Parts: sequence; C-alpha cells; structure tokens
Amino acid sequence: MVDGLQPNRDRDPRRPAFAALDLGTNNCRLLIGAPDGGGFRVLDSFSRIVRLGEGLQSTGRLSVLAMDRAIDALQACSARMARRPIQAMRAIATEACRRAANVGEFLARVRAETGIRFDVISAREEAELALESCATLLTGTGRRALLFDIGGGSTEVAWVRLGGPGDRPELIGYDSLPIGVVNLSERYGAAAFTADGFLAMVDEAAARLAPFERVHCIAHESRMGGVRLLGTSGTVTTLTGVAMGLQRYRRPLVDGRVLSAAAADHALGVLRGLGRDGLALHPCVGNERADFVLPGCAVFEAIRRTWPASEVVVADRGLREGMLLRMMRQRQGGPGRAGGPRDSRRRAFSPTAMPA
Repeated sequence: MVDGLQPNRDRDPRRPAFAALDLGTNNCRLLIGAPDGGGFRVLDSFSRIVRLGEGLQSTGRLSVLAMDRAIDALQACSARMARRPIQAMRAIATEACRRAANVGEFLARVRAETGIRFDVISAREEAELALESCATLLTGTGRRALLFDIGGGSTEVAWVRLGGPGDRPELIGYDSLPIGVVNLSERYGAAAFTADGFLAMVDEAAARLAPFERVHCIAHESRMGGVRLLGTSGTVTTLTGVAMGLQRYRRPLVDGRVLSAAAADHALGVLRGLGRDGLALHPCVGNERADFVLPGCAVFEAIRRTWPASEVVVADRGLREGMLLRMMRQRQGGPGRAGGPRDSRRRAFSPTAMPA
C-alpha cells in the first residue's frame, strides 16, 4: 500500500499483455494485464509515490527534483513492460500535468529518457475511466450513483445513471475540484493534524462541492436512499483497511467492500487520534503517506456532509483498470460489458457487506 511492487500474478513472460500507466500528482502506477473472460488477469503491477506535484501550487511549475523522481519510477515501469510482449499500451497524466506551465518540457524529457509517450487527459476522461473500472461494483445497486476519486491534486466527482442488467452506467455530470491530498497538505501543514485545521479543510472542501450539488440536486435523493456512493482512492481504501483492523493492507480484502457510516466514523477517529508519528507507523498508512491521509479524510468528510449516505462502496481500482478494459474491448472489436481485475485468489470482485 505504501510503495513498491505488488506480487506477480502470472510469471509467464510470453503471455500477450496490455499495459496501462497512470502518472498522477502523487503516484506513478503501472498495471499489466491479459484478457480473462469479461475482465482481465493481473500479470504485473508497480506503484511508487513520486510527489510530481510537490510545490506546484505555489510555483505553477514541476520542480526538477519532482521530475527526477517521476522519471526514475517511469524507467522502472519501462523495464517491466520490456519483459513482456505488450499488445497495446497507454500512458496518461492527470492534474499536475494539466496545471504545470512546464509540462511540455517534462513530457519531452520523459519521452527521451524512457521512450514513453504520455497523453494529458481531460477531467471528463478521468471520470469516464474511473467509472469504466468500477462499473461492475455498481450492478444492481439502484438508480443513481455518485463516484468520487480523491487524488493528489484534484478530486473528481461523477454523477451516474444506472441502468438494468447488462446496461452500462451513464455519466450524467462530472466535475474536477482543485483540492487534493497534496495541495491541502502543503497549504495546511501541521494544522492538518489539529481539530481546528481538520475542520477548516472539511469546510473548504464542502464549499468546493456546493456548486456541483446546486446543479444536480443530489442531496435530497441521497437522503431518501436513492444514491449509491462509491469511492475510489487511497483515502477510502485506507479507511477501510483501518476499519477492518488489517495488520497490513491487502487489496483483495478491500476492493468491493461496503463501508458503513459507523465503520467509517470509527476508522476516522482512529486515524485522527494517531498524530503524524502514529500515522507513519500504521501498517495501512506508512511514513510516505502520513502527511496526506488526514487531508484526504477531510475531503471524504465533506463528501459525506454534502451527500449523506449510510454506506460507501470501496474500490481499489481506477484509471489503470479503466484503460486496460477499454484497450481490450477495442481489440475485441466491440463495446462489450466492462469486467474487472481477476487473480488466482479471487475470481471476481463484488461488493461484500462489512460489519460496522
């Protein structure tokens, strides 16, 4: 969860594969998979915190050190992809690269030093890819869903219409808010660990969410129980790992879980009570993420304040999985129905009730 590699699911380097690379404000993530039924089997994956957006809020530019860290991680990704016959590959960059004045210089350097060509995607495509990856977790859950992704430099929210069996979820509206765990952490610093500072972050995030609520009027429907809340980010997966009492983070146990409001409140209380040093030692957090957890929790609280819900579906999947599903479907020549990641321990991921 903190950094590094997830275990190989398939060690046969000859198996044809698809690769998806996501460079965000805080993380660099690679996922390599092969088609398997309606979804895919994970062959290899890599994740490293690179803090590409460090200092971007104050300077408007990517720093040399941040670019160096990202390129070092991308070189590792390039080496891993070179070990397999990759049928198709896509690399995307999100909020930090959308905002940075020197993004062209950075991406040219990436291309020269790693051979990887990146697409800087729009906020809408970011929401669409997240929805693509999470579609199977929304099957049979009602008429509407609100998907949120708390990132490093931004938070994406997507208002979704759910159809019947076999229908793909439809994006009704979306927004990308300029608040994320990195920029909130930089702005609030040590105050993020205090009660007043945490509340100030919640208030700021809630104010950012208000215009989206005014346009779509989601709160009333949410209070009536007609909206399924789905979160895909390190914040909600961390809260779930803490609520479950995991001694180390384990993705198969978290992805697809249903986190009750009471369980979320308990986990939030635990995290807020640890302080910076305690968060650094927690097995579901770690030193590299200790500064970012409470800012993410503040955004999560603002979402729950704005759109009350008794539970949240938790997804440890996102843009990489959405890219893989799209590429595989395009190779098969049709839209198909989105599937999900599979591995030898769990053949499919679906929501599982979690006790409070």
